[in-house]
Amino acid sequence: MPFSQQEVIETVMMTEMENLDIRTVTLGLSLRDCADSSIERVCEKAGRKIRTVAARLVPVVDELATEFGIPIANKRIAVTPLSLVGEACDNPDYVRLAKAVDDAAKDVGVDYLGGFSALLHKGITEREAIFLASIPEALSVTDRLCGSVNVATTRSGINMDAIVEIGRLLKLLAEKTADRGGIGCAKFVVFANAVEDNPFMAGAFYGIGESESSISVGVSGPGVVAHAVKAAGNCDLGSLVEIVKRTAFKITRVGELVGREAARRLNLPFGIVDLSLAPTPLVGDSVGEILEAMGLERSGAPGSTAALALLTDAVKKGGAMASSYVGGLSGAFIPVSEDHAMISAVKEGALSLEKLEAMTSVCSVGLDMVAVPGNTSAETLSAIIADEIAIGVINNKTTAVRIIPVPGKDVGEIVEFGGLLGSAPVMPVNRFSSAKFILRGGRIPAPVQSMRN
Repeated sequence: MPFSQQEVIETVMMTEMENLDIRTVTLGLSLRDCADSSIERVCEKAGRKIRTVAARLVPVVDELATEFGIPIANKRIAVTPLSLVGEACDNPDYVRLAKAVDDAAKDVGVDYLGGFSALLHKGITEREAIFLASIPEALSVTDRLCGSVNVATTRSGINMDAIVEIGRLLKLLAEKTADRGGIGCAKFVVFANAVEDNPFMAGAFYGIGESESSISVGVSGPGVVAHAVKAAGNCDLGSLVEIVKRTAFKITRVGELVGREAARRLNLPFGIVDLSLAPTPLVGDSVGEILEAMGLERSGAPGSTAALALLTDAVKKGGAMASSYVGGLSGAFIPVSEDHAMISAVKEGALSLEKLEAMTSVCSVGLDMVAVPGNTSAETLSAIIADEIAIGVINNKTTAVRIIPVPGKDVGEIVEFGGLLGSAPVMPVNRFSSAKFILRGGRIPAPVQSMRN
């Protein structure tokens, strides 16, 4: 469907005045054919395939940004979970594989490569245990590589053994990147109900049900939505929903155009549009600002969960009308460090970790880019992860945790990550222990709604 003149004018206004951008064009790439008994051959095959298929990704995306006049913030690659790619090796050296794909990502010029990942929602194999143990080293010695672990699904329940181990690994990863504020933890996500076509980092991987390769797009646009909500004035909530739906439609149409044209020029299949509202540290590009434009004094005030539910649902409804291939996470992100209004809310005491967790029950993903004191125990980290994962399992939605125990920092101090990761105030954590519960391990069974056959 061609763009009308009015749509072109509106798009120009959104990009120049309201911070509209395409957050990412992501190449999904299967590395399943790179499996081998020799880790040396796996590394060579994976590096060669990334360099070959992604060779023109960055130049083509840059051309599109210039031609269309739409900022495209990131160019990324998502690959098959590397725990699967390396498991056939006689000696699966996952750190070596991590370095190989990270070097390939540098060579083709992308910002991030996701897929240092494992699917552990029902159990852990011997090779996956080796993979898990390699995470702190692999993510601390690489620059562009991001990782994730899926520890639960609504159909299988929650793998608490994996969650216990991840709490310990996060402490190690934070220590290994202590000179950078524990930033290694910002490159690692723990999922429930992970999706196979997510173009956003740090949780992107290319699922085993996907094709050989494809191009997907993650749109953004919280500034556009905030502008529309402010312009609506004191209308009722039903009218506000319609305004957000129409705005999300326009944003998604832009993403569809860029994604399809990028796929055409690269001679690759088009994948999906992820229509998530993804904030940046810039003023005017904030999901928290949308909530405050709706009438909340600060994000986290009573009513925040209801307002976020309205926003997320309206975004999904509007975007679904604009594209037949909406996928990924598609909703509203609330990463604390990447959203200036959320940062202000935490500093002023309006937004606590507990309120943030409640809000994640209705938004995309979950506890994202949350900084906590460096002396937070591994068991407490695991318990926070378990709470968020339980929300996803019971509600049959994707939830995730990207939590950073910042070495040497305490409540109220600020940690700077830079770029799109922004900065975060260190949030207080409940002082009471969950260790005896967490260390029981085992598996929390699937809820009764899993029996849908």
